[in-house]
Amino acid sequence: MLWVAVLVGAVILVAVVMIIIGLRDAGDVDPLQDRLADYAARGEITDLEEIELSQPITERIFYPIARKLGELALRFTPQNAIQQTTKKLELAGNPGGMDATVFWALRIAGLSLGALLFFVATIAPEGSFLKGRGLLIGIPAAAMGFFLPELWLQGRISKRQSDVRKALPDALDLLTICVEAGLGFDAAMSKVYEKWDNVVAISFGRVIREIQLGKLRRDALKDMAERLGVSEMTSFIAAVIQSEQLGVSLARVLRIQADQMRIKRRQLAEEAAAKAPIKMLIPMAILIFPSICIVLMTPAVLMLMQSALGGILGF
Repeated sequence: MLWVAVLVGAVILVAVVMIIIGLRDAGDVDPLQDRLADYAARGEITDLEEIELSQPITERIFYPIARKLGELALRFTPQNAIQQTTKKLELAGNPGGMDATVFWALRIAGLSLGALLFFVATIAPEGSFLKGRGLLIGIPAAAMGFFLPELWLQGRISKRQSDVRKALPDALDLLTICVEAGLGFDAAMSKVYEKWDNVVAISFGRVIREIQLGKLRRDALKDMAERLGVSEMTSFIAAVIQSEQLGVSLARVLRIQADQMRIKRRQLAEEAAAKAPIKMLIPMAILIFPSICIVLMTPAVLMLMQSALGGILGF
C-alpha cells in the first residue's frame, strides 16, 4: 500500500501548488482580454476562438483551475489573518520573496501531513509500528506542521530586530559624522548604505529610493520604522522628524540619539548576560549532571558489587 500513500501525498502537493498559483494570480485581469488587446494594438484582426487556442495549455486549463482553488481558499482564510501574516513577513524582511499566500499554503501543507500519516497508519499492514496509532501520530504531526512555519517566522523577526538593535548605534555615529561634515540627511543615509551591508543600511537605501521616486522624507522614514518594528528605530525617526519640523540642529539630535542607542545596546547585552546562567541550567541538568554522576558513581558501584555487601545483595 505504499504507492497509495505516495499517490495521496502527490495529490496534496499538487493541490497546494495550484492553490499558491491561484492565490498569487487571483484578480480581475482576464488573460484572454489582455491577449485580445495585444492583437488589437498590433492591428491584427482575429476572433476570440483563435486567440484562446493560441494560448498555452497552462493559461487555458491549469491557471483557471488554480484561480478557483485560490478563491476557495480565500473564503476560508480570514482577511485579518492574511494581513497579519503580510505584516509579519515584512517584519522578517520577506525571506525568500515569500508572500502571505505561500506562507499559508505551507501551513496547510504541514497540516495535511497529519492527515497523510493518519491515512498511512490506517492502511498499514498488521504488526507494523503505524498500525493503530493514526491519531497518536497524526495529530502531533499536523500540529507541528501547522505551527512550525509560524515559529520559524517569529524567529526570523526576532533575529532581524536584534540585528537592527546591534547595528543602529554605529549607523547613527556615521550619520552624525556625515551631517557634521556638511552633508544633508539624505546624503548621509546614502553614505551609510554605501558603507555597510546590514539591515539598517539596506533600509536606509530603500528610503533613499522612495524619496527619489517622489515620496516625502517623513513618510518614507515612518514606513521604514513600521517595516522594522523596533522601538529604538521608531524613537529615532520621531526625533528626526521633530527636529526637522522645529528647526533644531540635526547633528545634535543625531549625537544624542547615538549615545542613547549605545546605552540601550549595552543594557540589552547585560540583560542577555544575566539570563545566560538560567538558560544554562536546562542543558546542565539534562546532559552534564547525569554524565558527572555516571563518572563519579561507577567506580563506587563496581567496588560495592565486588565486596561482601555485594554478595549479600546478590550482585
